[in-house]
Amino acid sequence: MEPVIFHADLDAFFASVEQADNPAFKGKPVIVGASPGKRGVVSACSYEARKFGIRSAMPISEAFRRCPSGIFLPVRMNRYIEASRAVMHIMSAYTPSLHQISIDEAFLDITGTKRLFGLPLDVAMKIKNEVRDQLGLCLSIGIARNRFCAKLASQKAKPDGLFEIKPGDEEMFLDSLELHDLWGVGKKTLERLIELNIKTVNGLRSYSREVLSTLLGKGCSEYLYQAVRGIDPGMYPDTPKNRSISSETTFETDRRDITGIKKVLLQLSVDIMFRLLEYGQKSRTVQLKIRFHDFTTCQSQTTLRNPVFSAEEIYRHACALLEKKWDGKTPVRLVGVGLSGVEDGDSHFQPELFQEKSDKSAKMEKAIQAIRTKYHDARITKARLIEKDASSEKPNGKETP
Repeated sequence: MEPVIFHADLDAFFASVEQADNPAFKGKPVIVGASPGKRGVVSACSYEARKFGIRSAMPISEAFRRCPSGIFLPVRMNRYIEASRAVMHIMSAYTPSLHQISIDEAFLDITGTKRLFGLPLDVAMKIKNEVRDQLGLCLSIGIARNRFCAKLASQKAKPDGLFEIKPGDEEMFLDSLELHDLWGVGKKTLERLIELNIKTVNGLRSYSREVLSTLLGKGCSEYLYQAVRGIDPGMYPDTPKNRSISSETTFETDRRDITGIKKVLLQLSVDIMFRLLEYGQKSRTVQLKIRFHDFTTCQSQTTLRNPVFSAEEIYRHACALLEKKWDGKTPVRLVGVGLSGVEDGDSHFQPELFQEKSDKSAKMEKAIQAIRTKYHDARITKARLIEKDASSEKPNGKETP
């Protein structure tokens, strides 16, 4: 029996949620991120905004210059998580094998479900219709016999479409793509291929495994050798070592005050812990990102013996990393907090001397998370974050599972 894999990808997800929640925004350029006049970047934008040349990660000032009439909205990560869970719930009715790889995309293995739900194209259309009718969101779905090709097929289907690669047609489909379209081919790899005068997928396929290994190294060459033949190279974001959760803030003006910066780190830590609990996951590695006034960026991390159990613990380790990596004088433009090596939260970990404290903190965090999930506008947070002052900043949530 041939495998049947879907890659489902929500179109312009953050912006689409905003349009679904406010019908007046439909058909208009919606930009999610920082407010105009403030520093920061575009987290997401609607297809209407993309017509103005606006893209994710673009400075918000440039987005405003290109589209001053656009609708600029703050990031509402909790709302996007809620919408994501609703979409995953709909899709899980069609398969027990659903692997969410980010907040807005997932793989579904529907092999052997034909008698239950019909042909793959029919199943995909049912899922798309349910997501649209129940949530007001558009979903693009790619269909193939492995994850790699399904992912590429969903990109071909965008926006709001379906695309199926029939078994045996993988190489023909791949030959219609540019090298930079291949999932996993980044800027450095592309530059190296161009240096070697390899400019097409078909051209890359003409090289033997041995020659590619000599030119590119074993890991990269093996990935590309399989990819251009439509063979699944493996290594997906649902592999724990590739999964992370992060949140960052770009300050309106460069900062030097450690008290204000630490307060923002606490705010980011609360956001990260909420999302970790929302997904029922765990992590032992806390990351810190600092970008200075001259755009130089420093990143550091620490790996703990046991998984983090509270926002306070994430905050404490983020502060320790800050004190190690920042001289206290250089102006800071951006700070970010993250967790890497995120795994499902039911695995065993070794107890520690203060396990009772850990259990109490974890229970408190889960109680806070439950309230925030049920009452989306509930303002429940750490007491240190209640007072509004000049250090208050809005986090721009980012996620790469």
